[in-house]
Amino acid sequence: MATIADDVAAVARIDVAATILEVVCRTTGMGFAAIARVTEDRWVACAVRDEIAFGLVPGSELQIQTTICNEIRQSGQAVVIDEVAADNLFNAHHTPAMYGFQSYISVPIRRNGAFFGTLCAIDPKPAKLNNPATIGMFNLFADLIAQHLDKEQRLVESEAALLSAREGAELREQFIAVLGHDLRNPLASIQAGCRLISRTELSDKAVSLVGLMLSSVDRMAGLIDDVLDFARARLGGGFEVEFRRDPALATALNQAVEEVRLSHSDREITADIVLTAPVSCDTGRVVQLFSNLLGNALSHGSDLAPVSVRARTQDGLFSLGVANAGERIEPETLERLFQPFSRASAHPHQKGLGLGLYICAEIARAHGGDLTVTSTDEETRFTFTMPLA
Repeated sequence: MATIADDVAAVARIDVAATILEVVCRTTGMGFAAIARVTEDRWVACAVRDEIAFGLVPGSELQIQTTICNEIRQSGQAVVIDEVAADNLFNAHHTPAMYGFQSYISVPIRRNGAFFGTLCAIDPKPAKLNNPATIGMFNLFADLIAQHLDKEQRLVESEAALLSAREGAELREQFIAVLGHDLRNPLASIQAGCRLISRTELSDKAVSLVGLMLSSVDRMAGLIDDVLDFARARLGGGFEVEFRRDPALATALNQAVEEVRLSHSDREITADIVLTAPVSCDTGRVVQLFSNLLGNALSHGSDLAPVSVRARTQDGLFSLGVANAGERIEPETLERLFQPFSRASAHPHQKGLGLGLYICAEIARAHGGDLTVTSTDEETRFTFTMPLA
């Protein structure tokens, strides 16, 4: 929240403030004009033009109870006095007697409807002030001051937001660097050590333990990859993909199927991949999407039915579908299926973080495509489509 000192500094940065006070004095013939910050308990000069040796400078303060501005703050109405001695309301007021002025004008300055302070002027001699031209000029200048203050506030907020964005960008880079380096490297060392141990003479129990350790390392590497992709997508502004026409896309997809078959030898996977036209895509990311969908189908599909894969290029589109039998996904779950951690919250005992489908959807979006899902009692099918070019 801005302090009084901040408000004084903000008014000081208004280039036209001095000009406004000069015009006020020249137009009315008054010798003192000021822009004041007025609160419930303080009156502080923010900008001053003093030709009568009144003695105030920016930052000077008057006791709020001794000013008419305090009454203006309470009523929200301007006060205009041509001559104190002839004014029925103010001829006995303590403020003119204390400060020795005869003419006085003060109008409220409002920011976003809230009272900020006043634009005021005084002089020891009477002056012709109570007329539409003078009052209109003061109101216009008060509005202009408020607009400049609002502009100043927006500028300060924009600079703060820019600084925060820069700091946030640096934090994102550091966070991604930690994931990509500080977590991967020790994991790679553990993996290398396990592989070296596995090449030595070991008991059957030790061989089993090393195999379990390597499996855990692979799973941890997959989790790190998911979190790293999540960080890039959510913190770094989305996936970066490198488009190129890769004639080996069909080969890469078939290879991914074979790798999954090796790790799930007890499951049947049928693949029908026919690509008759080149696809402009990031092959690595498309294969990543495909592998995630395939792993998802094997994890959640029925063990008694095959997982089917179908890929085609036709009608200017590349389509890739993965289907499995098994339990139908409920409509309320389908609605948030591609949100991060949604699958984990729906199935709290499952392995993983629940980021796989979110990452798939982000990869599809980065390719200008769509990832959709349909689920019935007979089949759940995920379909990725994107333009060929």
